[in-house]
Amino acid sequence: MTETTSSPQHYLGWDIGGANLKVALVRPDGIAVKVIQVPCPLWQGMDRLDAAIDLALAELGGPGGAKHSVTMTGELADIFPDRASGVWEIALRTHAMLGSELCFFAGASGFVPLAQVQQHANAIASANWLASAAFVATKLQQGLFIDIGSTTADFVLLHDGRPVNRGQTDAERMQHEELVYTGVARTSLMALASRIPFAGQWQNVAAEHFATTADVYRLTGELDPAEDMAATADGAGKSMDETCRRLARMVGRDADDADKTAWVHLAQAFRQQQLAILRDAVLCNLSRNVVRPGAPFIGAGAGVFLVRELAQQLGHEFLAASSLLKAESDQARNWAGVCLPAYAVANLGITANSQERAC
Repeated sequence: MTETTSSPQHYLGWDIGGANLKVALVRPDGIAVKVIQVPCPLWQGMDRLDAAIDLALAELGGPGGAKHSVTMTGELADIFPDRASGVWEIALRTHAMLGSELCFFAGASGFVPLAQVQQHANAIASANWLASAAFVATKLQQGLFIDIGSTTADFVLLHDGRPVNRGQTDAERMQHEELVYTGVARTSLMALASRIPFAGQWQNVAAEHFATTADVYRLTGELDPAEDMAATADGAGKSMDETCRRLARMVGRDADDADKTAWVHLAQAFRQQQLAILRDAVLCNLSRNVVRPGAPFIGAGAGVFLVRELAQQLGHEFLAASSLLKAESDQARNWAGVCLPAYAVANLGITANSQERAC
């Protein structure tokens, strides 16, 4: 007599970062039910991951009968001596908390069980971008996929329905402008410019962690409050007055030295500096001549609004990644676009399971 096993009722995709944990609850037909993001300051200790997982499961209603697919970038947190150790520690902890119905995304090697994590550690490390790009490539033949998150930006060219990245590791991708450490929440403003225009003249920027890009996009009104999860540079609140105070420090001022209009203009100047960094990466990737002129930019992440602007500036079509996926509600669709690696890895897990390639 042959033993049969029931199919999972749901799939959970986990994107375990060093600052945030993103989770997607997805039906077996690929439709997103609920997608969430919770803070996970992993550099403060592994107990933060425990708390984030517990909170996520509680918000999702503790779905039973689920199969879990995991991708990560949290192995880069400086509580670990090296990336391989981080991958292993995170894998052990998630396995202990989520159970045996758990697979880890290892890029071209597919999904692997806990027993194979150490031998595939390099492929598992920071592979969340590949999960997203591989999913988007199933929907489009060519384009430039851009995911701008809280901390980093990913750039992946798509051609003939597959990612055609040059780099694989973080180091290689940074070398090829496929990974840029700039994001819309956690990036220190001193990383964007050494000089900035203010009060009618150019002046030096303080090389201090006084303010972050979240302050910029809070003032421009582009950062969704629900996605504004990162701690502020001074540990204070996120009101407009507190935001202006932090921004003023970047140019050696107090908030009372100018009116709010001046601080909004300063925020817009920093915004343009970040756009220039992103635009350079886009142009470098496009110079490979892999995609046709005007090929779509597919935008994801909390900074999708910047992808839209880059497409407009450079004469390319813009597509929101959220428009390519299926969801039960607009809210789930929007959050799946923000947390695309979590949704993507869940869908890749569904495909692997249907083709009996799951771990």
